[in-house]
Amino acid sequence: MPVLERDPWRFQYFDHVPCPDHVLIPTDDPDCWQLFPDHRWIYDKLRIAQTQALDAGPHGVMPASYPVFSKPIVNLKGMGLGSRIILSAAEMEHHYQPGHMWMPLLAGDHVSTDCAVQDGAIVWCRQATGVPWAEGMFRHWTVHARPARELEERLAGWVARHMPGYSGMLNFETIGGAIIEAHLRFADQWCDLYGEGWVAALVELYASRRWAFADDERLDGFSMPLFARHGQRYAHPPAALQAEVRAMAQVKSLQITFHEEKPPEDHAMPPGGFRLAVINATSLDAARAARRKLAAAYPPGAILHQD
Repeated sequence: MPVLERDPWRFQYFDHVPCPDHVLIPTDDPDCWQLFPDHRWIYDKLRIAQTQALDAGPHGVMPASYPVFSKPIVNLKGMGLGSRIILSAAEMEHHYQPGHMWMPLLAGDHVSTDCAVQDGAIVWCRQATGVPWAEGMFRHWTVHARPARELEERLAGWVARHMPGYSGMLNFETIGGAIIEAHLRFADQWCDLYGEGWVAALVELYASRRWAFADDERLDGFSMPLFARHGQRYAHPPAALQAEVRAMAQVKSLQITFHEEKPPEDHAMPPGGFRLAVINATSLDAARAARRKLAAAYPPGAILHQD
């Protein structure tokens, strides 16, 4: 398999694509840290803020004004661990945490952008936005067909200045156009929505530092989670039901996103719910219909209904 993938439910995207033995393509930040030592600095969120002249500093240095957003300077696990809004100097003192930083509390669209980079230049981009729900959960994500030109130009300038010579994937999280996080990888939850041939182009980028992908038939895509209540142990849906969901019109993939043999509390999940599955589709209605069909495999009181 060409891609270092820690989540077995995503093997389906990559295990059919041939890849040279020497090529390693990471999808997880700890693997990125190991594979790209020259670019580890990108996981320093304080440095990322400073590259954009944002007012930011480590805990112990007091902000000039409030509110600010506080978070770990480095967090390879994600999930918003340790982050909070701080409203005053008294709160700043109370929540002092070594290894944490503060930055402006930004406003605007929260966007995830995957970029293919060839020799320090962005050669392909795709944006996704999520619809927040509650307690760290999202109702769904939209992978947009329409390019975000202004944001892409801003990211292209940043990459040209700070990543000369780099070839590979980058993922940026931005709020209102400002970069809040950067990753030496792509978002593997919905890469099947990028179109036929995208994974082969990904392999070629890492094998030969060349990007070749015909991206002229874009469709909007939708990535729809199914959440259940915490506090129970769940089984995978019957194989026949999974096959039925995968065969539904406009459904691209189904991911069952938990391990049956692993205690529920040992899964990394948002506080609001336990994620059972993700359905990727090229229609929002199709994604919702597939989620309803899958939810029928579980006791009604266990499912968090989000339509």
